[in-house]
Amino acid sequence: MTVGRDLAAAVVAAGGSALASRVLVRRVRAPRWTRTNHAGAPVTLLEGPAWLAGGVLGALVAGRPAAAGALALVGAGAFGTLDDLAGDGSAKGLRGHLGAVGRGEVTTGAVKVAGIGLTGLLAAALADRDRPDVGALDTLVAGGVVAGAANLANLLDLRPGRALKATVLAATPLLLAGRPGSASAAAALGASLGVLPEDLAGRAMLGDTGANAAGALVGAALVARAGRAGRLVALTALAGLTLASERVSFTAVIEATPVLRDLDAWGRPAR
Repeated sequence: MTVGRDLAAAVVAAGGSALASRVLVRRVRAPRWTRTNHAGAPVTLLEGPAWLAGGVLGALVAGRPAAAGALALVGAGAFGTLDDLAGDGSAKGLRGHLGAVGRGEVTTGAVKVAGIGLTGLLAAALADRDRPDVGALDTLVAGGVVAGAANLANLLDLRPGRALKATVLAATPLLLAGRPGSASAAAALGASLGVLPEDLAGRAMLGDTGANAAGALVGAALVARAGRAGRLVALTALAGLTLASERVSFTAVIEATPVLRDLDAWGRPAR
């Protein structure tokens, strides 16, 4: 039963994100959904709402086991959309947004950080309501993991396919491990595969909407499985990567590491 449910969630999520991408690209022409990528080419951010749609559909098919994941991805996607559409880019990174708040400026990025933190905590509380093995502090840590995963996925959305590959690589073992958490992992995996071709081709990108939602859903899948120790390890790793991103370019590290470089380039058109 669990395997069939997860397979259905993945298939529906993949079909939903692929179909939503095609429909949105054909019907939405607003320039605010267009960005210039690292190569100087125009790309659409409509992949983000398409991923969000696929993820929600997959979670709905999975039902109650993916309820916390659905809350996490909708919350992260909504606040990501706010930053995509209303952000002015004046502040970059977590340090930039916190610095702006310290100067009395409330950026959309700061609102997003707070909003994803809150919805991540609510999702963690929903996931933990039937778990007698965890306490309030464990739930607080889990909320940080969901928010941290949402942020990390967004930090990786700098080259075609990178954030989606990371999502697939993180979701697959959580899916194969079985419940709990497998339903959310299935939805994340399916939604990512549905939009991967256009992303790899450099015609679309997740943006904050899709990347934050993808990371949050994987984070929710992780905390559904993990106890106190696992959550603390995950939060420590995510915090370390976030702090490192303020000083080190992930792209530079990937380009300097042959295995990561080859994986990062896989599937992209030859230059």
